[in-house]
Amino acid sequence: MSVSNETWLTALNDGLSTVIGAINGLLWGQLLVYLLVAVGVYFTLRLGFIQIRQFKHAIDVLKSGRDVDNGLSSYEVFCTSMAARVGTGNMAGVAVALAAGGPGAIFWMWLIALFGMATAFIESTLAQIYKTKDVDGQYRGGPAYYMEKGLGQRWMGSLFSVFLIIAFGLVFNAVQANTITDALSHSFGFDETIMGVVIVAFSAFFIMGGLRKVASASARIVPVMAIGYLAIALLIVVMNITELPAVLALIVKSAFGWQEAAAGGVAYTIAQAMQSGIARGLFSNEAGMGSAANVAASATPNPNHPASQGFVQMLGVFVDTIVICTASAAMIMLSGVMDQPDAATGISLLQQALTSELGGWTTYFMAAAIILFCFSSIIANYSYAETNVMFLNGNTKKGLLAFRLCVLGMVMFGSVASLPVVWNLADASMGMMALINIVALALLSGLAIRVIKDYETQLKQGQTPEFDRSKFPELEELDGAWHPEDNVEPATFNK
Repeated sequence: MSVSNETWLTALNDGLSTVIGAINGLLWGQLLVYLLVAVGVYFTLRLGFIQIRQFKHAIDVLKSGRDVDNGLSSYEVFCTSMAARVGTGNMAGVAVALAAGGPGAIFWMWLIALFGMATAFIESTLAQIYKTKDVDGQYRGGPAYYMEKGLGQRWMGSLFSVFLIIAFGLVFNAVQANTITDALSHSFGFDETIMGVVIVAFSAFFIMGGLRKVASASARIVPVMAIGYLAIALLIVVMNITELPAVLALIVKSAFGWQEAAAGGVAYTIAQAMQSGIARGLFSNEAGMGSAANVAASATPNPNHPASQGFVQMLGVFVDTIVICTASAAMIMLSGVMDQPDAATGISLLQQALTSELGGWTTYFMAAAIILFCFSSIIANYSYAETNVMFLNGNTKKGLLAFRLCVLGMVMFGSVASLPVVWNLADASMGMMALINIVALALLSGLAIRVIKDYETQLKQGQTPEFDRSKFPELEELDGAWHPEDNVEPATFNK
């Protein structure tokens, strides 16, 4: 390659980085954070703090979600959404939030998760309302479908689908593969190319099986990785139980600027704590972005009502942020490594905390956690994208094999290469899909809220909620699911 060509490519790369960086700064630095917080607060108020009132009921729905006679169960769909949500952001993202905003960032992360639970409830309920069946009889749905069927705007759904496919189907999967190979290369000296081939082979096994195989695998992987990670966190909490009240007090005090900086320490402003905690919380639990809603539509809910899947998905936000992210924060803060002059950053800070508390063997634990967290994200991200590829192709499997090969190609690319401008492009695509989804949620939320209240009314009357779409005139002419003759009778709901 000539010097002039190299100069031209460098200039092009720099130009793209500048433009994409400006877009991300606008979307994630200003616009989306405020919008996602606003809709979360609005939905919380409109639903009467349903995430608190009906929290126990949500757990009951998830338990009963294992029992369906055919189709994907709510439990399988819950695990698939958790596979995509839970990743290195729950480890490295928390460390970044603590470094940028101090302990107070964790409080704001909790608060945005609380509001995000209501947003996830709305978008998952809408996904269920407007779901349809594909050529194999599998339910499909999500933001693209409710934009087309609910708003009559297919172009809007198509635009959302393109942005999701770029972000989740292609680039984020490359990022997850890159994280795995980078961690194993640095920790154990493994060859990145060989590791890439191994990751591609395992990914192909599940991806080629489609949504059902991904859901089945997620239902097995997610409990193992979550329980293992939380067990280590609980062990560190027990070892430092006397320090726990002080840490919790520090989180609350720092969130409101009531904590003075220790000698030689760093003082964090309320603004720093809020911005770091809210941004990392939103990025981790994905509430309002429209991603998890794609798989939420695939469930055969139990009770047989769209709102029941809303209960399940709001628990996903709770587990992701308030449980798993808090576990990461507890391990870091109780270990005291943040106060050390040689404190690391990102995921290395968490590793430093584990090593300090439990010894060098935790290097192997972290490697296993990264592999499980990232690999489960790869296959779950693919399932989101698959639904949107089918939406663009008229709910047929046309082009699906070619897309699967593209996904595997990006997994291999991510295993051996690092191209920051590509990662930034994924953030921009995710931001654009979130922006489009927020508009759709605002326009369709009235229907979702009425459907949710219909569920609660039946529950208060001692009935097992069942959806009757004739109560909602705007759904009378709707094609797709929820025709009486198409309804799948789930197993008995245990209240």
